[in-house]
Order: sequence, then structure tokens, then C-alpha cells
Amino acid sequence: MSDLSLPFMAGSNTVEEQRARWERKRSRTAKELLETEHKYLEQLDLVVTFFVKILKAKGTLKPAVLETIFGPLESIYSASHVLLLHLERGNLGPGLENFSQNLELYGHYAENLEQANKTLTEQLRKNKSFRRFKKLQETRPQFQGRKLEDLLPLPLQRLHQYKHFFRDLLENTSPDSAEYQRLAKAVKSVSEVSRWVQDIIRKRENSLQLLRVQKLLKGQKTQVLTPGRWYIREGWLLVVPSKGEELKRRMFFLFSDIFIATKPCHPLHPLNSNKLACQAVYPLHQCVVDKVFGHTQSQGGLLSLSFPHKTLLLMSSDQQDINDWYRSLTAAVR
Repeated sequence: MSDLSLPFMAGSNTVEEQRARWERKRSRTAKELLETEHKYLEQLDLVVTFFVKILKAKGTLKPAVLETIFGPLESIYSASHVLLLHLERGNLGPGLENFSQNLELYGHYAENLEQANKTLTEQLRKNKSFRRFKKLQETRPQFQGRKLEDLLPLPLQRLHQYKHFFRDLLENTSPDSAEYQRLAKAVKSVSEVSRWVQDIIRKRENSLQLLRVQKLLKGQKTQVLTPGRWYIREGWLLVVPSKGEELKRRMFFLFSDIFIATKPCHPLHPLNSNKLACQAVYPLHQCVVDKVFGHTQSQGGLLSLSFPHKTLLLMSSDQQDINDWYRSLTAAVR
């Protein structure tokens, strides 16, 4: 063998080694996907078999109420059952391509979940026969101490796992293999649905934050709950008065469009001792933010917020805190 053929041989070995590594990782991921899909299906089966099907047969809940609580769970269960059959037969590409057509079910399930939880809570409060039925089903040994409330969020947790499994499979599949395009479609589908679900969760969390702040404020004069408004942050800052008065400690709330200054109500107030009184609401579209000091490793810092008819000087002895406020405010006013 001539020396000239050695680099070619070395190159071939490197390619073969890479393919072998891909195949090992891919096999491990496929095995883990199969094992976890088995477990996931078993958990879904508890809800479908011991709740959905029996409740339909018994008529304990009205059909509309049943649909609200469980949403498209039966369809999600069926889609996973078909996926599992493909995985057991080693039909990875066709199985995931077929399954990705059903991923929209997870988005609809996420949209319904908040209302599902509300309806479930309401039925447990007012429907005695359903309350008794639920308690009885949860004592079955198959449930292993889990409650219905523990099982209902499972599809959204599984969607997050699918995203990682599908991506790992794609990354360890040769681009020139027949399955690569099928896996690429599955990754695209699961990523789109994941973004959809994350957006639903983000909006829901934001609504809860707006509601929490609204309840913290005394009275209803300041309307926090406004469509399109996003909560950003809150915290205590010291207001530096324009005249030589004492520093005033105030609680501030920053939203996507407004900045609210509040102070605690009197601790002995019979109704509002734990609430905050709104002192001012500043619109951010006319605000200019400047850092007066706090650029260096000094103790704390001072921010200037300029509005058309008012300038606020806000101070903190914590430099990290003032830097965080500066970043949040400058991002919000852009």
C-alpha cells in the first residue's frame, strides 16, 4: 500500500467513526423516547379509563362540563398510542412524521387548561357525586397516591420532552438519510406548537401578575388590568425630593406602558392596612431615563426619569438593583 492512500483511509475512518457515534446516540435517544412514551401513555390511560370513559357512561357530569375539564385528552391519548406502535416497530421517521400532524392537539389542550382547572374546582365544590367519585378513583392502587390534578398537566410536560427528543434524533441522523427530512418536519412542528404553548403560558402568567397588582392597590381608581399591558417588575426605591426634604421610600410597579408610584396605607386602617395607595401613574411613551450616578463600582446609584411635567429622581443603596431598574426602564420606554 502506498503512503499516498493513507490520508484517504484516515479520512474514511473518521467519517465512519462519526456515523457510528451518530448511530449510538440516536439509538440511545430512540430507546429513551420509547421507554418514556410507555410511561406517559400509562399515566394518560389512568385519566381516560378511570375518569373520562366512566364519567361518560355514568353521566355524572354534563357532556359540556366533561369536555371543558378534559379537552382533547382522548385524542392526545390515541395519537400517542399510534406513535408508540411505530416506535415499538422501529418506524422512527414515519412514526414521528405522522405524530407531528397531531401536535396541534397540545396547543388546544394548553388553551383550555386554565378553564379546565376552574371548572374542575367548581364541580368539586358543588357536585357531591363527582367529588365522591373522584376521591374513590384516586384511591385505586394504579394511581399510586396521585390525584387527577397531578395528571392533567402531563401533556404539556410531555410536549417539552418531545421537543428535546426530536431535536436530538435529528442532530444524530445523517442529512443524506431517508429519515432526515421526516425528522426535520417533526422538529419544525413541535417547535411551532411549543412556541404557541409558551405564549399561552406567558399571557396567563402576565394576567395573574396584573390581577395581583390590581388587588394590592387601594380602590379601583387605577386600572391595572388593561388589554395589551405587560407586567415587567416591581420594587422599593427612594424618591429624592426637589426641595431639601427627607428621602421617601416608595413601591414602584413597571409595566410595558406605565410606571406606577405607590405608598403603603396606614397600618391601622381597618380595610386597607395591607394595601398600597397609588400616588401617580406615569406614561412611558414620553419618558426619558438617565443614570445620574452608579456607573462605577460605587455604593448604589441614582436614576432620573423625565416626563413632560415632572422629573423623578430615584435612588437605591444597592447598585445591582439600580442597574436592573435602569435596564428595565430603558427597554420599556423604547
